[in-house]
Amino acid sequence: MAETRATDAERVQPRLTGGVAYRRFAPRVLVVIALLGLTLGGSFWWRGEAGSSHVAWTLGTLPVLLALFGQIIASLRRGDVGLDVVAALSMSAALVFGESLAGNVVALMYAGGQLLESFAEGRARREMTALLGRVAFTAMRYRDHTLEEVPIATIRQGDRLLVRQGDVVPVDGHVAGGVAVLDLSALTGESIPKSLSRGGEVMSGSTLVGAAFDLIASRPASESTYAGIVRLVEAAQASKSPMARLADRYAMWFLALTVSLAGAAWLLSGDPIRALAVLVVATPCPLILAVPVAIISGISRTAKSGALVKDGAALEALAHVRTAILDKTGTVTQGRPTITAIRAGEGFTEHDVLGLAASLDQASAHVMATSLIQAATDAGLTLLPPSNIAELPGKGIEGTVGGRRVAIGGDTYVRNRSTSGHAMLQELDDQGGVQFVAVAVDGAVAGVILLQDQLREDARATLDALRAAGIDRIVLASGDMDHIAQTVGRSLGVDEILGDLTPEGKVIAVRREAATRPVMMVGDGVNDAPALATAEVGVALGARGAVASSQAASVVLLVDELYPLATALNIARRTRAIALQSVFIGLGLSIAGMIVAAFGYLPPVQGALFQEAIDVAVILNALRALR
Repeated sequence: MAETRATDAERVQPRLTGGVAYRRFAPRVLVVIALLGLTLGGSFWWRGEAGSSHVAWTLGTLPVLLALFGQIIASLRRGDVGLDVVAALSMSAALVFGESLAGNVVALMYAGGQLLESFAEGRARREMTALLGRVAFTAMRYRDHTLEEVPIATIRQGDRLLVRQGDVVPVDGHVAGGVAVLDLSALTGESIPKSLSRGGEVMSGSTLVGAAFDLIASRPASESTYAGIVRLVEAAQASKSPMARLADRYAMWFLALTVSLAGAAWLLSGDPIRALAVLVVATPCPLILAVPVAIISGISRTAKSGALVKDGAALEALAHVRTAILDKTGTVTQGRPTITAIRAGEGFTEHDVLGLAASLDQASAHVMATSLIQAATDAGLTLLPPSNIAELPGKGIEGTVGGRRVAIGGDTYVRNRSTSGHAMLQELDDQGGVQFVAVAVDGAVAGVILLQDQLREDARATLDALRAAGIDRIVLASGDMDHIAQTVGRSLGVDEILGDLTPEGKVIAVRREAATRPVMMVGDGVNDAPALATAEVGVALGARGAVASSQAASVVLLVDELYPLATALNIARRTRAIALQSVFIGLGLSIAGMIVAAFGYLPPVQGALFQEAIDVAVILNALRALR
């Protein structure tokens, strides 16, 4: 897996840009040919050489028409029938009916429209392309007190790296020495550099703008944040939204309307030029231009704000969300609980309790496990390897440590796995609002570890921003004890608080809310993954969240903060409104122009110019989603 990381990073950019490069190059050549034919034909016409002008305009049309036929054949092989057929009909009819000038103008307008669409999509993808361009391929790794430059695919967890000023951080890790001053603007849009001291978490893809520092890799390159971002960007670039697919279906109706109106105009007037004029006005159509440009603009804009939307379907779903369900630990809280006290039972010391708990937690991915392991390491305790592990996500874990059976978890979990020492647990229950982890050893409660997890600094502000963005119901769903969840939920002012939830319980909560309105689930742990996959929109904190949650989610926050979520919600709703606006206004103008052309008041050449003006207008309007 690790060795594929660099390969994926190196190949993803050519794979994504190859098709775009062709789409940019081919329209440019066709535009030049059509423009040259139009210019030469005009020159011959000005000198009174009608025959030569007709030949020049025909030659300026044929290459575009042949390229168009190639696109149509390729589309038919994929089972797609689009509005390119209208463009082919209009150019073919123009040549058949001797309107070579109109055919050449249509060819120029069509090739120009393709070029404009390509340019628009290039602008729309710029933030995501910038993300792809920030991939590091090598790193400076310490080895026997010397430095060696190595491919990032060879980096392993625990390797010590030197990050130099101007370098893109190659893997996720922690600051081991010095102070890291990092530019996160390409990932989050935040222009102010962030300073991290020893122990601070560093996200791959950020750029060092300060002095060099040492980094301890926390995971292989293939599992780092930026590797995941590259894969998500690739999926987002290749996606097609439901709105775009709906536009494809509407395109068939528009095609039928165009052909019917052109046929009726010819039949009733006896003038084939009127049918040609109708076809010309319908070529190309804002229906197939505006939606993809708007959607990819919205996805690109959310990426710049720090939220990566995986595909167009997720962006559209985000625009409809009215209910938000939020996990507690690591989502609205910092997810880094600190130990405030350790109470040992009879026959155990505080070091015994912490050492056994931390040893067992080496097998757990829970955020609380990281805190216990770090505390034990700081205390100089030796951690033993655990075995015979059995974990109930969100509830607790048990296993064998040093020949002793150890269980760690919440009150109920440990009570069910012990037969004595429950008085200590009851005392804490009676106090209420106290967050703790109970530790049982060989069937007896050995002690409790008291913890405190602070709210994120931006939690309240984000919830206020979500309500301002149209979320009218917020539910806190937590696997922690109910009284702890109640304390946190009341401080945030949420509408409902659910505690003591298993992963299945979170799924049930999502389904219950989804029965009445679209639901967004926000979480960061392995136990949140089922609920994220169940919700219409799953949002994962990808900066340090579990891989499972990032894979299950449809939106991944690129930073370990909540604030990009409200921004992404506003962008999604604005993007959808812009796409619909472009489609309805563009279609309305096109249909109006077709009717005018059918009555003989809009000749083919002027119709082509009118339609090109519509195309330019709807594409420029769709690009407003970038702002």
